[in-house]
Amino acid sequence: MVTFLAGGTGTPKLLEGASARWDLDDVTVVANTGDDVELGGHLVCPDVDTVLFAGGDVLDRERWWGIDGDTTETHDELSRLAAAAGFEDGPRYLDDDAQTAGRAIARWRRFSGVAEFMEIGDRDRAVHLTRTGLLDEGHTLTEVIGTLADAFGLAVDLLPMSDDPVATLVHTEAGETLHFQGYWVARRGEPAVADVEFRGADAAEPTDEVRSALAEPVVIGPSNPVTSIGPMLAVSGIEAALEATPVVAVSPFVGDEVFSGPAAELMAGVGLEPSTAGVVDAYPFADAFVLDDDDPTEPDRHVERTDTRLDDVDDAERVARACGNALEAVS
Repeated sequence: MVTFLAGGTGTPKLLEGASARWDLDDVTVVANTGDDVELGGHLVCPDVDTVLFAGGDVLDRERWWGIDGDTTETHDELSRLAAAAGFEDGPRYLDDDAQTAGRAIARWRRFSGVAEFMEIGDRDRAVHLTRTGLLDEGHTLTEVIGTLADAFGLAVDLLPMSDDPVATLVHTEAGETLHFQGYWVARRGEPAVADVEFRGADAAEPTDEVRSALAEPVVIGPSNPVTSIGPMLAVSGIEAALEATPVVAVSPFVGDEVFSGPAAELMAGVGLEPSTAGVVDAYPFADAFVLDDDDPTEPDRHVERTDTRLDDVDDAERVARACGNALEAVS
């Protein structure tokens, strides 16, 4: 048995090669929900859905977002209506009272559907509407994601990090507070980062299913340590569970060069060195690291080296085998 912590695109890409090392029936994926948003009344879970769509073989692998070949008729019409009505583009964050009203799972991350700032495909939207409807019927997020995983035929078990709301909020040097999707999707990661907050994490708890999953050896793929893995570590009990089990982490950097995304800017913003050395500092509980052959970093823990670029399934299988070797070495 092995458990992957998934956020962004790094770990989902690694999962494409997991079958080279593990039986997928023995794999559990715990996905970040800190960057979820309620957009126009329906709950969007980007990191969950990347794993869901990849495992269901419908993911748009050019973008690593949404469903391949999806249409955007509803999204396009929302944009047309907003323009015709004179509304400006961009996120329309609901007011403070609205942020804590209604369904608790969506707290601190509610946006109006007017001038929808995230492109949601039509088939993609059906997933969000189904998820939200099942939540409103009284099911937990864990139960709902399990239902969707079955519908997409996933071979792995897929879990949210918690059934409680945690919102990743980016505080900028200009004094703004932006939901992560506002920072990354709407503002393209341009604002200078002063800090990152995981609102609600102090009251959130991992589910029994997550606790059981974290009792197994854990792989942290090359995800962003701040906004992909950070929300999980902020939930009470998760970091302690990781300290008690073998953990191997794959760096999303080669030295101080990041493969993709805003990891460097976010790490610098929270006081971590934007490099593999900073990743090592971010994961004091990790027993081993998988680093690129060209990475000059020498952690004080076990290291497996390989080419860590993840461009295709062959790459993913190679890195997955290195992760398996690292876990064997420290178990």
